[in-house]
Order: sequence, then structure tokens, then C-alpha cells
Amino acid sequence: MSDVAARGDLAGLRIVAVHAHPDDESIWGGLALANWIRRGAEATVVTCTLGEEGEVIGGKYASLVADERDMLGGYRISELQRALTELGAGRPVFLGGPGRWRDSGMVGTPAADHPRAFVKSGDRAVEQLMELFDDLRPHVVVTYGPDGGYGHPDHIRAHEITHLATARAEEQGRWAPVRIYWTAQERERVEAGLEELAQAGGPPEGWRFPAPGELATVPADTVDVRVEGTEGDVAAKRRAMAAHATQLWVADGSVSDVNDRPRYSAGRTAFCLSNLIAQPLLDSESYTLGAEFPGQGRLSPETMDRLDCLFAEGRCPDDV
Repeated sequence: MSDVAARGDLAGLRIVAVHAHPDDESIWGGLALANWIRRGAEATVVTCTLGEEGEVIGGKYASLVADERDMLGGYRISELQRALTELGAGRPVFLGGPGRWRDSGMVGTPAADHPRAFVKSGDRAVEQLMELFDDLRPHVVVTYGPDGGYGHPDHIRAHEITHLATARAEEQGRWAPVRIYWTAQERERVEAGLEELAQAGGPPEGWRFPAPGELATVPADTVDVRVEGTEGDVAAKRRAMAAHATQLWVADGSVSDVNDRPRYSAGRTAFCLSNLIAQPLLDSESYTLGAEFPGQGRLSPETMDRLDCLFAEGRCPDDV
């Protein structure tokens, strides 16, 4: 057996995921991270804010929200730590350090006027991400598409700084990733998951199905590649999501000091955010290639070949 085969078919690849708030890494990419790490890749999650403007689900920690004691961000660090442990992704990394940039809130909210609001981060945030690229030396970066997935200003800003930092690093001869992928929820697969939930009896009591168009999804023909997760990958994502218990609940029977009542969904595991809209936990994640930069001369041919293995488990040879 080759050394690569022993370590996994992605051994030697380095991935950085740039996300706006704690929990985004699990909802928008937890399955891929678990899959890639299991297969030998090094993955680091860069979180841009502490999610201070989040809406708390459940009553125990509801007083931590921004409009009351404004202490939610610190609590969400511990949730992020637990989630990354479940994914195997190691320690949290915060853009500019913990609390440097603040959750900007949804469009039109006063949070965007805060002096540390992430939407006001300007060139400093771009330089901070370039410095992380220098340190982490990623081959691939994962973030959101131009609309941030669902329009949140911080998601859009994460997209902006990722593309700006990569392009500038390339121009300046600094370390730059060679590919940027955008994470997305594929409409047809989400709808199939919702149908499976409906056929099996629906979500837990008190949750509701989404109205048509209520979930942020993209059509299948806009997706370039997918990660098909194993049972273990899906379980790791499920546990990571459940770790963010102030932000979402997972109907898998798990309980915590935030979610003290077990909830179940038949047929397929469901989860919900504070709006109590049921969403299916899928066994795949979908991605679009957002940008590609030349790696020849900087990366070995073997490493360039290995990039294609990210989305080809079981079809990519161990000794590329």
C-alpha cells in the first residue's frame, strides 16, 4: 500500500472554508469538511464574526441576544469549538482574531452601523485573509456565492473578501489558492428530502414545512460538483449542527442544556432554525466552481490532479 493510500486519497491537500458566523460551517459545508478530513485533507474553518446578532432558539439562553445582554457571541465560540471537534477540523480561527469583526445583522437592521460591523471591514479584512493564506497555504477555498446563499450581508462580504484576497495574493506573488468553490443547497435534492419527510409523517410537533420558495436553494443545472457523504460523514455533520444548539435544533433525539426535549423525524433527519421551518438533512452537498487560478509551476502535477479527487471519492486513484 502506498503512503498516500495509507493516509487517504486527499493526503497533502489543504482546504480553508471561509464562513460568516458560527454554525455556517456545519449547515453550509459540514458534510464536505467531514468527508475531506476523513480522507486525509487538512481543513481549517475561518469564521468572520461571532454571530452576535443571532436569534436564540429555546428559552434558557435567550437573554444573551444583542438586544438584551449582548453576550451571545462569546457563547457561540464554545458551540463552534464543539462543532469543529465533531467534524475533525481542529481549532477555530477567527478573521482578525475573536470579536474583531461583528455580526452585521440582516439588511436594514441597526447592527450594520456598528463600528466593527463586518460589512464595514474594508481592505483590512482582505489583508487579514491574505495573511491567513500565507500561514495556512490552502489549495482550495470554500465560501458562498455572490448572493451569500440567502442574501445575508455577512455572507456576501465573506464571498467578496475571499475573491479579493485570492486575486490580490495571486497578483502579488503571495500564496493563493487555485480554486474557490461556492456552497449551495440544491433545489431538487432539498425538495426530494422534504417529500421523504412528508411521506414518513412530517417534522416534529410545532415545526412546519417551508412554503414554496421559502428556502434558499439553487437549481441542479447551476451546480458543478457534489460531495456524496457516507453514513459517517452525515452523522458527523448532524452532530456538528446539534452542537450549535442556540441556533438550530436537530430532530435526532439528541438533547442539551439548550434543547432539553428529544425530537424525532421519521424517514430522514430534519432540522430547523429559530423559525421552526423543517429542512431535511441531506446525504450530499452541492458546489459551484466560483474561480480558478493557475497552479502550474507552483503546485506539483500530483497535487493538481488531487484537486479533482475532492468530489470523486472511490473513483480517484490513491497514487495520483
